[in-house]
Amino acid sequence: MTDIPATMQAIDPASAGGPEVLVAVERPVPVPGAGEVLIKVAAAGINRPDVLQRKGMYPPPPGAPTIPGLEIAGEVVAVGAGVMPELVGQPMCALVAGGGYAQYCVAPVGQCLPVPASLTMVEAAALPETLFTVWTNLFERAYAAEGDTVLVHGGTSGIGTMAIALGRLFGLTVIVTCGSDEKCTSALEIGAAFAINYNTHDFVAEVARITGGAGCAAVLDMVGGDYVPRNLQCLSEDGRHVSIAVLNGPKAEVFIPLIMMKRLTLTGSTLRARSLSFKSLVADEIARTVWPHVEAGRLKPVIDSVYSLSDARDAHARMDSGAHVGKLVLEIT
Repeated sequence: MTDIPATMQAIDPASAGGPEVLVAVERPVPVPGAGEVLIKVAAAGINRPDVLQRKGMYPPPPGAPTIPGLEIAGEVVAVGAGVMPELVGQPMCALVAGGGYAQYCVAPVGQCLPVPASLTMVEAAALPETLFTVWTNLFERAYAAEGDTVLVHGGTSGIGTMAIALGRLFGLTVIVTCGSDEKCTSALEIGAAFAINYNTHDFVAEVARITGGAGCAAVLDMVGGDYVPRNLQCLSEDGRHVSIAVLNGPKAEVFIPLIMMKRLTLTGSTLRARSLSFKSLVADEIARTVWPHVEAGRLKPVIDSVYSLSDARDAHARMDSGAHVGKLVLEIT
């Protein structure tokens, strides 16, 4: 049994602000409740919601830690009531509602997945948030299936690179948009079928050209705002539009007759505030359908760079710059 200290190092900003508020402080080690495990964190993934939380724009849901961090990987060191004690000592990655930027973090056992030998802890920590998000939105809400062509914005983001990887595994033709020719090249190297520089080309016209005017079966959109009506123009008949973020604004004006004529479906979701039971069901589905690819080494996250916990501010500064390709990860000792 690993000796568990009373306190730990964590990032828990006292106030909202820029990356400079991310300073390591001492916090009590959390205690796992019923149905939870305590993980000694080896690595924690960084995601856009962490940035919004840091800025004071995305408060944690009720009951979640104020410590940011939505995905972790490490070793189980203690279990709560109702959890098999045999899990102690097992390497796990997990989707959590917060608390990841710390040396220890509690996670619902239903949201944990075993870390196979094919992954490093850094790679394992970079999987849960984007994998759960892309799986639930592109494959479940948008019903993307083998042979479909899909459009994904933010092609070199964590979400974009995961969508490309899953698309390749499950027979999708993935078109992405990126903000520079260099990022387009990176997206193509990662496995996108087509990459459109949205600063030099009209992505609506490019999608029409690429698809011969047929359009895409689905659009995965994190931009919102004025992208939404343009996205709808990219969709084929019976196409599906899924919103997962609103970086360009929460409101859009759409042409309703286009929705009617093409029989389009507009949907969207958030993940962090969803119920434990829902996220556990997603974990079960991912364990069955995706995890065999992970175990076989066919699915790995794209890692941009790795930082220590004490350098979390530098990691967020890189995310703020938009220069990253793939995931940023904190390695925690």
